[in-house]
Amino acid sequence: MYDMTKLSKLSELDKNSPEAMKAFWAFDKAAFAEGALTGREKQLIAVAVALTTQCPYCLELHTKAARDAGATDAQLTEAGIVAAAIRAGGAITHSAHMFAS
Repeated sequence: MYDMTKLSKLSELDKNSPEAMKAFWAFDKAAFAEGALTGREKQLIAVAVALTTQCPYCLELHTKAARDAGATDAQLTEAGIVAAAIRAGGAITHSAHMFAS
């Protein structure tokens, strides 16, 4: 199912719901614009989120964008480790629900 060439079909969303997609693309652009966080920092966050949501498209796109913004292997590795800690932490904290009050 995963195939980067399928992303060319996003134009179908633009065609079939132009106002909603125009708003989405504007939001996406604004979200990744430099601000209190650098573009590199935002892309590293996006990589970590992509790892936790396990979206291969996002992982590929945002890893490339992070590298293009100057992210190092060490920074990408730490983003991956943080993502793993958050994902594991969710399982640990939710484990408290297994025990009677």
